[in-house]
Amino acid sequence: MMKGTIGIVDDQQLFLKTVGMFVNTFPDFEVVLYASNGPDVLQKLKSQDPLPDILLIDVNMPEMEGAEIVSTIKKTYPSIKMAALSMMEDSQNVIRMIKAGCCAYLLKNMNPNELELALREILLRGFYNTYVTNMCYQELFNKDSIDLKEREREFLELACSDLTYQQIASKMFLSIKTIDGYRAALFEKFQVKSRVGLVLEAIRQNVISV
Repeated sequence: MMKGTIGIVDDQQLFLKTVGMFVNTFPDFEVVLYASNGPDVLQKLKSQDPLPDILLIDVNMPEMEGAEIVSTIKKTYPSIKMAALSMMEDSQNVIRMIKAGCCAYLLKNMNPNELELALREILLRGFYNTYVTNMCYQELFNKDSIDLKEREREFLELACSDLTYQQIASKMFLSIKTIDGYRAALFEKFQVKSRVGLVLEAIRQNVISV
């Protein structure tokens, strides 16, 4: 069985090599490309044969932002699957990277075992959602399966912005307790465990437009 091939793009050399070291211990994967920024990876891809199956791309880098790199690679090399790597779990970065073409948003402090699972899911399924079990995938990708009330949809759209929950409460003229209720209800409906998971699923399913 051939191993899945991985490329890693990160301007922090220590992190770049550390992630590569972990990936190379996974029996089904090997790192075939290291790059320190956008221009570097674009240059290396020109002579890379075969192309890597998956690219792990840092969100914030000098010269080119992660989203710009992802968008450029998606147009030129549509067969490459890309996952964002970040220390940040805010909605804006998730939205930006998913819209650019990433099929997963991975946190840099994730457990190596979860990274291996994520790579396997991306290779097999074409995407990986940290917050959703495999049993929920088909249901979640059916837009009609999520029944939202008007105020829940309003909350969801605001949750996909950079507003805090307190600011959302003020904007909706509701108490923070009521907002917590909407949040809990939507976490249940979308089968997610965090705001990032909620944003990711809402965008994927086109439940909201951003």
